[in-house]
Amino acid sequence: MSSANTSLQLHIGEIIRNAVLFNPETHQERLMNSDLLIETVARFFTLLRERQIEYVLVGGIALLQYVEGRNTEDIDLIMAVSALEQLPELHVETRDADFARGTFNDLKVDVLLTSNPLFDEVRKSYTTMQRFVEEDIPCATVEGLILLKLYALPSLYRQGNFGRVGLYENDVATLLHAHHPPIEPLLDELTLYLSDSDMAQVKQIVNEIQERISRFEKRS
Repeated sequence: MSSANTSLQLHIGEIIRNAVLFNPETHQERLMNSDLLIETVARFFTLLRERQIEYVLVGGIALLQYVEGRNTEDIDLIMAVSALEQLPELHVETRDADFARGTFNDLKVDVLLTSNPLFDEVRKSYTTMQRFVEEDIPCATVEGLILLKLYALPSLYRQGNFGRVGLYENDVATLLHAHHPPIEPLLDELTLYLSDSDMAQVKQIVNEIQERISRFEKRS
């Protein structure tokens, strides 16, 4: 499954640098090094290409290929554990069965591991090449991003993470409103990876989002 390329050419390094600069909580040392992030980002993706490491860009940077979004200070990738081992320059700080978090110099990198079956399915079936200023990069499609956001929401609700719940639900709403992908096949896909109770919650969330979109379209 593939979504249309918006033809908007984004500069990942500048997006991350600007997010750091405009974050009032950024430490002074990181502010001083913010200009180096542009070079660091380019070098990171060059290493991935030169070592033929398989990955998919997801998260906030991928979202910006399809809709206007919020600032993001990190890079989110889907990768295999074996791919991490090919990139010793990425200092892994935390890791569990599904996720790893690390730094490449001053660049924050979050990794969704393909040991999670849904993440692996997004890598295999919901990916398209997108052109960035740095280079052409494999990127999650609109459908892939929606799957990842919906998959995460039940867990975020259990954690009581109100801020991230709001962000993820808004991301899904914005993608659905802008691109109108068929939602039923995506819900069918999620039934393979979520419990019945989590699926019931996801379907309720989607219904509420669709009602929001309908109200907005009627009023506008």
